[in-house]
Amino acid sequence: MPTKQDGQIVETPTEARQAEPGPSVAALMTISTIAAAFTLAIVWFVFFRT
Repeated sequence: MPTKQDGQIVETPTEARQAEPGPSVAALMTISTIAAAFTLAIVWFVFFRT
């Protein structure tokens, strides 16, 4: 819980971010990038293969 100190609100870094840091963002970005590359590869092989 934020506290007041000398007229200023003092929060921990976690309170200031409003969330717990975790690996979920990195996992989401990795999975999304792999899915996008896979989709582009399928489009390439279906439409642009000679």
